[in-house]
Amino acid sequence: MADLKLSGIQKSYSGQVEVLKDINLDIKQGELVVFVGPSGCGKSTLLRMIAGLEKISGGTLEIDGMVVNDMPPAQRGIAMVFQSYALYPHMTVRDNMSFALKLAKKSNAEIDAAVNKAAEILQLGPYLDRLPKALSGGQRQRVAIGRAIVRDPKVYLFDEPLSNLDAALRVATRIEIARLKESMPDSTMIYVTHDQVEAMTLATRIVVLANKGIAQVGTPLELYETPQNEFVAQFIGSPAMNLLSGEIVTTGEQTKIKLDCGGTAFASIATTTDDMGAKVNIGVRPEDFLRTDGDDWFFKGKVDITEALGEVTLLYFDPISDAGPVVAKLPGINQNLRGQAVGFTVDPSKVHLFKNGLSMR
Repeated sequence: MADLKLSGIQKSYSGQVEVLKDINLDIKQGELVVFVGPSGCGKSTLLRMIAGLEKISGGTLEIDGMVVNDMPPAQRGIAMVFQSYALYPHMTVRDNMSFALKLAKKSNAEIDAAVNKAAEILQLGPYLDRLPKALSGGQRQRVAIGRAIVRDPKVYLFDEPLSNLDAALRVATRIEIARLKESMPDSTMIYVTHDQVEAMTLATRIVVLANKGIAQVGTPLELYETPQNEFVAQFIGSPAMNLLSGEIVTTGEQTKIKLDCGGTAFASIATTTDDMGAKVNIGVRPEDFLRTDGDDWFFKGKVDITEALGEVTLLYFDPISDAGPVVAKLPGINQNLRGQAVGFTVDPSKVHLFKNGLSMR
């Protein structure tokens, strides 16, 4: 198993189209690091550069202290699980999993031991003599993962491995991957996804990519509770964090803020007199709104649309200027609120302030 170090990594095509720039990241042995970001941000490209499938335009990539920029993929000690299963349809599960070991001239005893161990970890024992067409989508993806495990690589790379599965299979296979990581605590894994649930539940750390670089790196809870900028604040969490324009009207350890649309509240964020009157964006997650029927509301609006999800109801309010609709999440079923004016307060510790796009925490 291995550490990885990315220093000043850049990627451009034809020397003109820049995809990634100045990527600096240390990944320690045993971590499961997840790359997330909007479509086209370069997360799969970065993964393919680590695998050796894309040429690095600038910077250095080290695996276990060795620079591998020009090292062929087969010599990097990396196994990659792709979005598509890419199984040989005419081979059994056993043959699919053992194919790379046979090419490497491993003995039959070594091959059998590796395949049986991987099959036990992934609960594939009963399916070893089946062809891929006799398996479900989730089972096929587990075979693809097993094909990586038998190689005993230094680093595992997963490129959106669950995106081809339906919702139920995604959940089941995500749990399998979590169990796999627990059974291999020293394994280093890098996982690309656009699914926030996968990122939040699987990751040791999340790397949020945006604007050709890294927007923030941290544990799932760090990104959720203390986003460093507006992009991460709205990218992590579903529905996205509400951003409302306002200004600072009182400074100190507990700063008072006033919304442009009328309400006031406190934020547990220390500010100085230099911040007095500063225009800020005030971030509140939908689940952090607290309903009130009194006059002490922070935000009040007319409910435009309701979405009852069973355990919670999402309330969408009429857009305020160009900020888009405000969303609140209430427990239970509250469909009867459509068309009504509803007010909310907010816990000061749950308020985020952003000045010039950056967090004031």
